[in-house]
Amino acid sequence: MRTGRAGPSHSRRRRRAVAGAAAAGLLSSVLAACGSDEGGVPTLTWYTNPDSGGQAEIAARCTEDADGQYVIETAVLPREASQQREQLIRRLAANDSSIDLLSLDPPFIPEFAEAGFLAPVPEDVADRVTEDVVESAIQGSTWNDELVAVPFWANTQLLWYRESVAEAAGLDMSQPVTWDEIVQAAQEQDVQVGVQGIRAEALTVWFNALIESAGGAIIEDNSTDPSEIELGLTSEAGIRAAEVMRMIATSGTAGPALSTANEDSTATAFESPEGGFNVNYPFIYPRALAAVEEGTMDPSVPEDYGWTIYPRVDADTPAAPPYGGINLGVGAFSEHPDLAFAATECITSTENQAYYFVSNGNPASDTAVYDDPEVLEQFPMAPTIRESLELAAPRPQTPYYSEVSGGIQRVYHPPSSVDPEQTPEQATELINAVLRKEQLL
Repeated sequence: MRTGRAGPSHSRRRRRAVAGAAAAGLLSSVLAACGSDEGGVPTLTWYTNPDSGGQAEIAARCTEDADGQYVIETAVLPREASQQREQLIRRLAANDSSIDLLSLDPPFIPEFAEAGFLAPVPEDVADRVTEDVVESAIQGSTWNDELVAVPFWANTQLLWYRESVAEAAGLDMSQPVTWDEIVQAAQEQDVQVGVQGIRAEALTVWFNALIESAGGAIIEDNSTDPSEIELGLTSEAGIRAAEVMRMIATSGTAGPALSTANEDSTATAFESPEGGFNVNYPFIYPRALAAVEEGTMDPSVPEDYGWTIYPRVDADTPAAPPYGGINLGVGAFSEHPDLAFAATECITSTENQAYYFVSNGNPASDTAVYDDPEVLEQFPMAPTIRESLELAAPRPQTPYYSEVSGGIQRVYHPPSSVDPEQTPEQATELINAVLRKEQLL
């Protein structure tokens, strides 16, 4: 059974339309104040992460909708999130005024905000861009209890399963399932459980979902002073997360290449006859349909796909699925911040988020999108994605995210080496030493 829940009411669409009209009014009011680039139409430069052309198309749409009030040009950043961060930080540290809009990976937002690289979000804009937005996307755009970026698209992992496997194992997928249950089912049916164990950001994503699902957090007590940050790795939830990671890694169901497994390789394994279960992003569904259309996959494979909410660590505690995506910042040194914020409202409109979901496969942060007939036709699991995003937990929000994530990737890799009695303490010691500048990663 494919699980999910109904989407929001149509009245929410109307409220987003009102927000769009308000943004248009803002454009008119700020024109005189902002002026233009050398007497012409102001040009806003939007630094985007690589995609399938969706952000460039949205930029063109918003340029047309602006009716001569501004033009948006896109500049594409490197593919790796760490390289995107490095390039933007270097330029913003030099007070680069050419950066008007930034597509930001949520874990890096606190670092940019704390450094003063993001223009403050006006209160009226903040009210409009958070209306009917999934909670995880709002959390991921917030630092020090203030919205510092505009929610754009939001991603999450679902538990994908072969319906034939679940039925043979006697699993009721209409009810929440635990990691223990799916591993046991995979062992009985001689199939794989796909998880991302590569020494990369994907490993932090997996571990964060485990510790949050166990009721804990990687950072228990946050601070802008790195010496005062208190980690939760050695807490009861942290130890439980380590136990689950090791259990999966040593169960014989995670595949022979767990230590290098990423989203793509686990999607490939899920497509094979050994595929049983896979925690992964929604891209695996259109990927399978495309393979069928190309004649490289039998239609019976995606017809056997089922989906539900991320596995629970403990049966009585709701799961906290991974949260990702992209949010929009306005550069602190932009010459046109008011126009840039007006542009963010156009970019994140219900219509543009629905287009981006359908065309590029990136789920929306706006809940109204999940009522869109075209979205539901192309992504029948859209209601489950929305439900997952409401439950999802962001990765640790800290200006020192790179140090925290890097420490986890070093100590918790490979997953088969994780020792619940030693690994949490070792990771805590390493990350604390790095934060105190006593050790380098």
